[in-house]
Amino acid sequence: MKHPLSVTEAIALIPDGSTIMIGGFMGVGSPLNLIKELVRQGKKSLCVIANDTAQKGMAIGLLIDAHSVKKVIVSHIGTNPETQRQMIAGELEVELSPQGTLAERVRAGGYGLGGVLTPTAVNTLAADGKQLIEVDGKSFLLERPLKADFALIKAQQSDYFGNLKYRLTAQNFNPLMAMAAEHVIVEVEEMLPVGCIPPDDVHTPGVLIDMIVKSEAKA
Repeated sequence: MKHPLSVTEAIALIPDGSTIMIGGFMGVGSPLNLIKELVRQGKKSLCVIANDTAQKGMAIGLLIDAHSVKKVIVSHIGTNPETQRQMIAGELEVELSPQGTLAERVRAGGYGLGGVLTPTAVNTLAADGKQLIEVDGKSFLLERPLKADFALIKAQQSDYFGNLKYRLTAQNFNPLMAMAAEHVIVEVEEMLPVGCIPPDDVHTPGVLIDMIVKSEAKA
C-alpha cells in the first residue's frame, strides 16, 4: 500500500542536479503542483526531459522563469520566449529531438533497449555526431535511450497500490516516463480503494510508482 505524501515531502526528496522527466504536452497533463513546488523549494541545476517548455509562467515554463534548469531535452521549446532568450544567451542548454524520436528514446530507456533506429533527421544538421547504421540498404540514425533520476507525472485516478488511470492526452508521455525513471512521483486527482479501477483501465501498474501526491488540479 502507498499512502499519499504531501507535495512538500515528495519534492524534498529530489536533490539539486537531478535529471527529471516531466509528463504532459504544452502543460496539459503535467503535474502542476509538483512543478510549482520544485520552484518554491528552489531546486537548481536540473536537467528536464519533456515534450516542450510550455509557456512563460505556465507548467515547465515556471522552472525556466526561476532559472531552475541547466538543460532541457525536448521536441520543441513551446511558445516560451524565455526559453529562447536563455538558450541564445548561453544560460540554458537545449537539446532538440523530433517528437516521435523523443518518445521512442524514453520508451527505449524504460524497456532497457540500447537505442532506437530512425530515418528521421538523416542528412540534416540534427544528425551531426550521431552514429549512422545501414539496414537493408537504408540509412538510420542510432538515437540513444533516455532515462532519469525522477519522473514527475500526472494521472486522473490512482488506487492505494499506485495503479494509475490517465485521462485523454495525459496518456502521451506520462506512461512512457513512468517506465524510464529510477523514482516515479505521481500527482493524482482522485484516490480510490484498491479494486475500483478495472484491470483493463490501468494504464500504469502500481509496481512502477514510488510516491503518490493528491492534487485538486485537473489535468
